Amino acid sequence: MDVPGFYILLFVVGLVMGSFLNVCILRIPHGQSVIRPGSRCPQCKTSIRWFDNVPLLSFFWLRARCRWCGGKISWRYPLVECLNGAGYLGIVYKFGWNRSALVYALFFSLLLVVTMIDVDHLMIPDVISLPGIVIGFFVSAFILPLGWVGSLLGIVLGGGVLLLLAAVSPYLFGKEGLGGGDIKLLAMIGSFLGWQHVCVTLFLASCAGAAVGIGLMAFRYMERGQYIPFGPFLAFGAVTSMLFYQELFGMYESMFL
Repeated sequence: MDVPGFYILLFVVGLVMGSFLNVCILRIPHGQSVIRPGSRCPQCKTSIRWFDNVPLLSFFWLRARCRWCGGKISWRYPLVECLNGAGYLGIVYKFGWNRSALVYALFFSLLLVVTMIDVDHLMIPDVISLPGIVIGFFVSAFILPLGWVGSLLGIVLGGGVLLLLAAVSPYLFGKEGLGGGDIKLLAMIGSFLGWQHVCVTLFLASCAGAAVGIGLMAFRYMERGQYIPFGPFLAFGAVTSMLFYQELFGMYESMFL
């Protein structure tokens, strides 16, 4: 297969997996199975037939409406599919077509699910982060170049630094600053990427979170002291670090060393 054809196929695979991720995002917070029953319209609960469930294309075919009840289909469905497809393209372009890329693709999809659930429900399900820590440690030991020692250090630093921040937040700010879900998520990130990436992830997430928070307050979309989910910023920091760690480190060296 030629290179353009390969990347088109890879993007399609990402779209299909993204369609499944949408099911996970919708059902996991409610403790529902992601396998059964099949896809249904959230409004009328009618089963969606296969020709109305083609990733990305069906959204436009149906004009963002359910065929049966006319209920609106959220733009989030094609967005998640496209983000997942684009993520797979970026990962294979960066790391090549190998076992490590497959692992990083899984890691990216987990972060995408976590991001959307945290945005919707202000929570990060343990059913994702805790198994994710175990999976990350296992694949680091046998597949990723990180190794089990690097993974273990990433887990300890990732979980430990946010646990410490959560412990001191009530004394410094008079309220709880971080939830347990954020702590477990950063530990999961550390299990896949290692302690160096944990540091970069936390730095990028803090900068992005502060910038977004200030922007929302400036335009009066939120009040001072109001919580915003931190999971999406951790996911952003992790993906950025995973793909551009060497470039970021090079920028740091040129500026400060």
